[in-house]
Amino acid sequence: MDDIGGRVALVTGASRGIGRGAAIALAEAGCPVALGYNRSREAADQAVAEIENRGGAAIAVQADMADTAALDAMVDTVEAGLGPVEILVNNAGINPIYPLGEIDVERWNEALQINLTSGFVLCQRVVPGMRERGWGRLIMMSSVAAHIGGVIGPHYAASKAGQLGLMRSYARMLATEGVTSNAIAPALIETDMIAGNDQITPDLIPVKRFGRVDEVSDMVVHLARNAYMNGQTINIDGGMYMS
Repeated sequence: MDDIGGRVALVTGASRGIGRGAAIALAEAGCPVALGYNRSREAADQAVAEIENRGGAAIAVQADMADTAALDAMVDTVEAGLGPVEILVNNAGINPIYPLGEIDVERWNEALQINLTSGFVLCQRVVPGMRERGWGRLIMMSSVAAHIGGVIGPHYAASKAGQLGLMRSYARMLATEGVTSNAIAPALIETDMIAGNDQITPDLIPVKRFGRVDEVSDMVVHLARNAYMNGQTINIDGGMYMS
């Protein structure tokens, strides 16, 4: 297992939930961490303060995931503040629920832009440096919906399934260059993204409980440290999808 101490990590959607947990876990493993956020500046700053209080290094970086130019500027800010991105966790995403008949092209495009295209843009931005240095980790935060459709809708399921194809492509193309690419497909992790949604209950899960954020963030650190795991989707879903 690689020592990732000093490896710069960028985690998108890191002001809350799984992204926040992943950023803190990577910081505890010794990574300087950039926490990407869009509107939740206060929450991102609080996570940075928590990391710094534990002796880690972190910065919060704002970017609208639907704005390609903003994503490029995000990486510029990370590079200036911490150094080249060596671990990229594409976690930012949206999960709006609409009746099937109300999912039009605009809503479809919004989901794909934020959940999938933003990850592609960031990967294309940081991969050249990873190849040059001979080390890098790409981690996509997908969903059980990529496998089973889920309860949110086709716009969300397609965006999350697309992440798996993107992950596998990078995994195959970069396999000999010290850069690995993997995905995590969680289901029903206890965060505010599922709070208040009466369609989502623990009864949907074979283990009959929601997952914990640390059960996902621990795997993020494992994938960052493991140089031999490549092209894999890790299903952390309490048994919803068995492969």
